Amino acid sequence: MSVELNIQSGERVGLFIDGSNLYAAARSLGFDIDYKRLLDFFQHKGRLIRAFYYTALVENEEYSPIRPLVDWLDYNGYTMVTKPTKEFTDAAGRRKIKGNMDIELAIDVMEMAERLDHIVLFSGDGDFRRLVEAVQRKGVRVTVVSTIRSQPPMVADELRRQADSFIELQDLESEICRHYREDREPAAERPRARELPESAPAVVADAEPLRGLSPANPDGLLEDEEDETIAESA
Repeated sequence: MSVELNIQSGERVGLFIDGSNLYAAARSLGFDIDYKRLLDFFQHKGRLIRAFYYTALVENEEYSPIRPLVDWLDYNGYTMVTKPTKEFTDAAGRRKIKGNMDIELAIDVMEMAERLDHIVLFSGDGDFRRLVEAVQRKGVRVTVVSTIRSQPPMVADELRRQADSFIELQDLESEICRHYREDREPAAERPRARELPESAPAVVADAEPLRGLSPANPDGLLEDEEDETIAESA
């Protein structure tokens, strides 16, 4: 289906992608993001100035499943913003991993606002409502991309109300989803979602974000009682 983006011809556009949030939203809808197609799609809708991708990385591990994804995006038109995850012990003595990129994303949005006419925010995190309001006062229009069709919905109602427009992620599926060869397993039979287009390194197929991400747990906190060996993040 055709998606109305409400992006005017010649508008300076910036994409700000909350990596783990977008991954979780797409996964809840049963498809995988092809980041090359996503970039191409928005390049044809306006004057794309920059596409930022935010993700936290688990350090001190021999192999990080998300690292090939980060490297591929870095070489193929995205501006990568990463930082190490933090490990801490809560009051109950449980080990947790936290990888929140909200501050980094907010700073970049504010710094870029004067150079943009339209911001496309790929996140459903309600914490960004105030950020959206702030850049709107600078004359910048904001489109939020997330989903209300997952159970529960991945987008906070207050963020959706504040945005100038909201795009249902599922409506973009035909434009940005990753296609698989016929000899591959159907998506419903694969044990894990895959993120990259066919031209990307095959090793990235098993990359996943911080588990536990949901509207009730936007930081994607992990507890060691659920998984004592944490080896994945996005």
